[in-house]
Amino acid sequence: DVLVSSCCSCLLSQSGCSFGGRFYSLEDTWHPDLGEPFGVMHCVMCHCEPQRSRRGKMFGKVSCRNMKQDCPDPSCDDPVLLPGHCCKTCPKGNTHEVCFYDDLHKSYNDRSYISSEENSNRDSAADFVAVLTGVMDSSGVARARFTLTRTSLTFSITFQRMNRPSLLTFLDSDGNTAFEFRVPQADTDMICGVWKNLPKSHLRQLEAEQLRVSMTTADNKKEEIQGKVIKHRALFAETFSAILTSDGVHSGMGGIAMLTLSDTENNLHFILILQGLVPHGISAKVPVRVKLLYRQHLLREIRANISADDSDFAEVLADLNSRELFWLSRGQLQISVETEGQNPRQISGYISGKRSCDILQSVMSSGSALTPGKTGGVGSAVFTLHHNGSLDYQVLVAGLSSAVVGVTIEMKPRRRSKRSVLYDITADFAAAQEERGGGRALGSCGRIEARHIHMLLQNELFINIATAEQQESELRGQIQMLPYNGLDARRNELPVPLAGQFVSPPVRTAAAGHAWVSVDEQCHLHYEIVVNGLSKSEDTSVSAHLHGLAEIGEMDDSSTNHKRLLTGFYGQQAQGVLKDISVGLLRHLDEGTAYIQVSTKMNPRGEIRGRIHVPNSCELGSRGEVVEEAEFDDLVFVRDPAELRKDPHTCFFEGEHHAHGSQWTPQYNTCFTCICQKKTVICDPVICPALSCPHTIQPEDQCCPICDGDCILRCLFVLPGCYFEGDQKMHAPGTTWHPFVPPFGYIKCAVCTCKGSTGEVHCEKVTCPPLTCSQPIRRNPSDCCKECPAEDTPPLEDDEMMQADGTRHCKFGKNYYQNSEHWHPRVPLVGEMKCITCWCDHGVTKCQKKQCPLLSCSNPIRREGKCCPECMGKFWC
Repeated sequence: DVLVSSCCSCLLSQSGCSFGGRFYSLEDTWHPDLGEPFGVMHCVMCHCEPQRSRRGKMFGKVSCRNMKQDCPDPSCDDPVLLPGHCCKTCPKGNTHEVCFYDDLHKSYNDRSYISSEENSNRDSAADFVAVLTGVMDSSGVARARFTLTRTSLTFSITFQRMNRPSLLTFLDSDGNTAFEFRVPQADTDMICGVWKNLPKSHLRQLEAEQLRVSMTTADNKKEEIQGKVIKHRALFAETFSAILTSDGVHSGMGGIAMLTLSDTENNLHFILILQGLVPHGISAKVPVRVKLLYRQHLLREIRANISADDSDFAEVLADLNSRELFWLSRGQLQISVETEGQNPRQISGYISGKRSCDILQSVMSSGSALTPGKTGGVGSAVFTLHHNGSLDYQVLVAGLSSAVVGVTIEMKPRRRSKRSVLYDITADFAAAQEERGGGRALGSCGRIEARHIHMLLQNELFINIATAEQQESELRGQIQMLPYNGLDARRNELPVPLAGQFVSPPVRTAAAGHAWVSVDEQCHLHYEIVVNGLSKSEDTSVSAHLHGLAEIGEMDDSSTNHKRLLTGFYGQQAQGVLKDISVGLLRHLDEGTAYIQVSTKMNPRGEIRGRIHVPNSCELGSRGEVVEEAEFDDLVFVRDPAELRKDPHTCFFEGEHHAHGSQWTPQYNTCFTCICQKKTVICDPVICPALSCPHTIQPEDQCCPICDGDCILRCLFVLPGCYFEGDQKMHAPGTTWHPFVPPFGYIKCAVCTCKGSTGEVHCEKVTCPPLTCSQPIRRNPSDCCKECPAEDTPPLEDDEMMQADGTRHCKFGKNYYQNSEHWHPRVPLVGEMKCITCWCDHGVTKCQKKQCPLLSCSNPIRREGKCCPECMGKFWC
């Protein structure tokens, strides 16, 4: 097979490939989607090939090939092509023809998958665990829990009897470094992190339990602990845990205990994973005693036999009494494992509620109340469970119809009219002075029962808000464990509440939400949104927008200034990173005049909204590459093409829809700028101003030459440059350009300069030179100055063709077409698309797929050379 390198292949800091606005991991395969009207190319298979740079860094390169030549020859005389398939197959009568070919080429990382609200990201996640023990003269022990969601591996690690590690290393099956994580300094025994975009080779090793993880310290002791990453069935049910360590310095000895309570009885189930308790080389079974202790007093004891190769075992401590359950909830029960014989070895640890980097949180909405309603109010709560069983809570409510009379933590009602209140925290609630229907509760429950800790960590508890008008329940939300995703803002800040009452004008909705937003050192925006009770319709797509206000306190919904689409999502949460942020939007974030808004089909102008304040010092805009990426697990990135297609002012260009007023760089020439003006696409070439310096250079990443001067070059490497709102681009210090002003395009009568010393943009009108001729002419309508006519008028250049008077030409691919000319587009690897017709409409290329009639049959077929499927009876495949 001949592999054709795609122009979309890329070199990314994260190993993988970018193709068509989507990210694929190394070794992923997929059918490219060219968008409307072309659709998915089922006979083309793209592959993200692993490549290694000269420095040894892995990156991805996209290659695509036509699979049609690989199709098996049908054994029948009249094969048919089923919709969505590449290879022809025989009709039902030829039962020996089996359609398995397309299934063999389905992408492992299928980005078209959409999770529903019922299928949360936990359903598609896989959990792993590792016990890390000392390699050399270290008594340190760590418990590491990993969660794999698609190609991201998050980890939560707790450690004991060692200083905080400085480096975490994943080792592959050959002992080579697969991934390194620099552990940030902190005064805690918890380490949180994420390994993004695992290559398929490492995913396979993870599933095969062939990866190891190592942690080392940077102190004088240079300690190292290491362990094997394994999959364990008990992880999903675990609600209590313990790390088992030794009092002495025993390298390689330690263990963990995973525990849970029975759902109906007070039985404590546990599984022990032990390392080094039985020395290697001893093949015989060794008797051990497992003890449950309280302040060194023996409460329970179990005897078992273990070996060096089989040291894990499970047991049940039946019928814990009320005192044992109380000590369990307080973290005062100790579990101990001791070998019997002449040289006994012992490890032990205290049992407490399971700890991780996940966060306990709840979004309370009126749609989830015991009697569902639509008030537009919101409740947001964050909880912290401590080692001693105390539960801290921070609850915020806003937009309520009346005063709060009750804040309670409850179980699911056993009967509709019978609430099951566990903890009443109303005494800690204080109403907000500045707004009606708002307030917050800050406090701690110091006596959480062991059964309730178990239910809390199993997502079985709720928080309820009662008001004077709705005395049973106006807001209610399930307390859920939100899996860690790498966003550190969760641990440091409270989420921003999102409510219908904050929309302008207010919306009485059953939905509510909250969001974490932060800006990092590179001025990239990190966000995570959680929603509850969104209105459901046939189109369940949801879009979240980050708005910047032109004036404080005002919200002009018709304005598109600083309005950025964050992401679309289908489940209850979305997260991502926005890297190309304008200076204006960063300023609004810093001043607290920016908003997060979630819109739905039922409320396209906003269903819930919240004001966000993120202090930052990003006066010069985002730094780094201009990339927008979405990182979420149960969600997929969408640009809401259905809404764009419905807008009568939308432009269709190069296979994509563009909103009215938007501007972009076209694919056919990166030195052009296109804008959409009410269904009309206007593309203008970048106009380079004349330079007065004797020597110029042409940078590879710029369209215009610059002066080859010492000052210019020095400024390029020292100062970040200027941001110009017109073209929404950064300009290097000292460079000059003609300003781009939508919808007029590039203005030749003005020249802008980036002042490198201050980062300011200075624009001034062009002074036209004096002319000696009596009848000067303006050669092009866009020219600022007239000039004397020449005897011979040269033919129009490429950029002048776009600016000249008269009917505009169209450029598609590498070909130019006259106005009203029709053609069938050609797609690489596929050839001419005869079912799609394109035409030139006054400089705008428009394409349309042949409209096929609706068929009444359930198994249509497509004949050779035909664009539309036909009814030919039922076929088996």
